[in-house]
Amino acid sequence: MSGFVLEMKGISKFFPGVKSLDDVTLNVRPGTVHALMGENGAGKSTLMKCLFGLYQPDRGTIVLEDKAVSIKEPKQALDLGISMIHQELHPVPERSVMENLWLGRFPRKRWGPFLWVSDQMMQDATEKLFRELNIDIDAKIPIGRLSVSKIQLIEIAKAVSYQSKVIIMDEPTSSLTGPEAERLFAIIKDLTQKGVAVIYISHKMEEILRIADDVTILRDGRNVGTWKATDLTIDKMISSMVGRTLDQRFPPKNNIAHEVFLDVQHLSAPANGRLRDISFTVKKGEILGIGGLVGSQRTELVETLFGLRPKASGKFFSKGREIVIRSPRDAIRHGMALLTEERRVTGIFPSWSVLENTVIAHQKHYRGPGGLLRNQLRIQDTERSIKDLRIKTPSWTTAIKNLSGGNQQKVLLARWLLTLPELLLLDEPTRGIDVGAKAEIYGMIMELARQGKSVIVISSEMAELIGLSDRILVMCEGRMAGILPGQDATEEQILRLATQFKEPG
Repeated sequence: MSGFVLEMKGISKFFPGVKSLDDVTLNVRPGTVHALMGENGAGKSTLMKCLFGLYQPDRGTIVLEDKAVSIKEPKQALDLGISMIHQELHPVPERSVMENLWLGRFPRKRWGPFLWVSDQMMQDATEKLFRELNIDIDAKIPIGRLSVSKIQLIEIAKAVSYQSKVIIMDEPTSSLTGPEAERLFAIIKDLTQKGVAVIYISHKMEEILRIADDVTILRDGRNVGTWKATDLTIDKMISSMVGRTLDQRFPPKNNIAHEVFLDVQHLSAPANGRLRDISFTVKKGEILGIGGLVGSQRTELVETLFGLRPKASGKFFSKGREIVIRSPRDAIRHGMALLTEERRVTGIFPSWSVLENTVIAHQKHYRGPGGLLRNQLRIQDTERSIKDLRIKTPSWTTAIKNLSGGNQQKVLLARWLLTLPELLLLDEPTRGIDVGAKAEIYGMIMELARQGKSVIVISSEMAELIGLSDRILVMCEGRMAGILPGQDATEEQILRLATQFKEPG
């Protein structure tokens, strides 16, 4: 007996123009949390997709409980006792929570010679599972009505429901609130005590050091090494992941704020939102952070500024003049750009090339005589963006869905920078992005502010919010709970405002 529940030996995987995995080995002990770390593009998700049957490795062997297995499809992986919580969520919005949970394996009962799907059995099984996991969600409501964080909890419950020997969790806390993440950690502890192995992918290093037993780090598709988590520090993880030290996670703040670019006065949104009486300014050369818990209406605020949501009342002033924003077209005309929270859902066009994703917001600029596109100019702008933002891609013809999350995010930044915006609205710009790519994006944001651009950043990571922002606007239940100076803000101050809103006066 090897002592491992899972062994992946010498796994290699090739894509056109890319060697994604090169002789990778991963050994996982039963009843442990084995963290898998590396920059975006290091091969973490590819390795797990080979394990789950989404990809077939070109070389290598998978051994489960001392028996070599060949996994051709996800159903086979599930039958073998391997389940996976994916980073990108793909629920069926119109169907109920319980239907999404048991999709493809609905509980059935016999009536004569027939088998019927039993809604009552499905509801009972769902509610029993939710009670065991301390999840308070109505099993019968359409899943599309739920927040991203609640859908993530349902995906976690779904993985647990398979009674698996190995559960793969790919960035499971990326959309969870603090209390929801604590609930997940309690679930993981209970699973490992029952002998289940958890393979845990995350870019949150403090989280890894807290819950992991073993840590394997990949770089450029190859093993860097495997350590006991107790033998690692954040600095050692960073240097192992990126092949260099990152002495300063956030660039120094030396922005000089100029005159006010945008003045928001008494903004409120309709009843289907909850924004109430929001007033603030953002200056040229300033990074304004927006903090708050999930549900505090941070995203709704920037989407209303950008014209994606209607406002009920309030006024916008830019450079001292009142402006009207009824649509994103209006916002773009007034010098705004929005990087959305969910890049795969509302950002990228997955099957389009890097070029098409880069230039889509700037198409008018490329129209020549007769309305024909000047393709050479589009190629030149895309190649310059790839170089300036250090986007890792085989070429500008590559489909963006084949890039890592960090490089997809850089393409979206490049898209908006081509429009020469004066105000960038960045909603969770580093979610699901590794530490190396984060450092690059932080540098880009700081450089834009130094150039006199106005930047609004929403972030759920306290360190990021404090490290980047000149000022921090804290939201609570759709209202502005207060504004803190970035250089003096603490996590405790932000959380106090985010959870204890009081009416002014």
